[in-house]
Amino acid sequence: MKDNLSYLSEKYETEEFLIGDPSWFMHQVTGESNQELLAFIAASLSYGSRKQFMPKIQYILDCSGGNVREWLVSGNFKSDIPRTDKCFYRLYTCATMHDMLCALQELVLAYGSLKAFVGKCTCYEAIEKIVGYFSKRGVEVIIPKNTKSSCKRLCMFMRWMVRDGSPVDLGLWSDIIDKRTLIMPMDTHVMQEANRLGLLKSKTATMATAMKLTESLRALFPEDPLKGDFALFGVGVDEDK
Repeated sequence: MKDNLSYLSEKYETEEFLIGDPSWFMHQVTGESNQELLAFIAASLSYGSRKQFMPKIQYILDCSGGNVREWLVSGNFKSDIPRTDKCFYRLYTCATMHDMLCALQELVLAYGSLKAFVGKCTCYEAIEKIVGYFSKRGVEVIIPKNTKSSCKRLCMFMRWMVRDGSPVDLGLWSDIIDKRTLIMPMDTHVMQEANRLGLLKSKTATMATAMKLTESLRALFPEDPLKGDFALFGVGVDEDK
C-alpha cells in the first residue's frame, strides 16, 4: 500500500493538479499577504460543486483586482458584496459573506495577517484559534463554530499554507507550523476511500475521524502525512478511468 500511495502522491502532486482546483486561485496573485487572504477566502467557499463555487472565488479575485489585502482593508468589499439577504452561494447570503469579510478585515487590521494571528503552534491549535475568533463574531456558517466537525476546508487551507516544497501548496506558514501536525481534510469521499483501503474504520466525518486517518497516513509518510491527500485523490481518479 505504501508503494502504491507514494506513487499516486508523486503522480498527482504536480502543477496540473491546480487546474480546476480551488488552490489555483492563490497562485494567481502575488505577495504573501494577497496569497494568504485569497487562499482563506477560496477555502471558505470550497464546498459543493466546483462548477458553482469556482466562479464565486473568481468574482472575489476580479473585485480585488489581485490586491486582496487592499480590497479588504480599504473596505471596498462592502460595495462589491453588500449586506443583503440575496444569495451569494448556496447557504451563504451576501450578508453572511459580508460579515465574514468584516471579521477578516478586523483581524488583518489588528494583527497584520492571519499568520501573525495564529502564531507558532500546531495545526489543531491554529484551527481552534481561527474558529474561536470567527465564532465570537457570530460568523458560524462559513467558518465552523467549533472543532467537533472535520473542519475540512480549514484543514485544506492549513495544508496550502504549511506544506513546503510543493508545486501546489504555498508553504507560507512552514516556519510557524510543523507539517507533521497537519490534519487530513476529511469529507465523505475521502472517508469512503480510506475505509475501502483499510486506513480507517468510520462512518462519520468528524475531527476525531480526520485525526485517525492522519495517524494512518503518518505511518506511511512520517515526515509529511498530507502527501496522502494527493494519493487518496489519485485513487479516485485512477479508478474512474
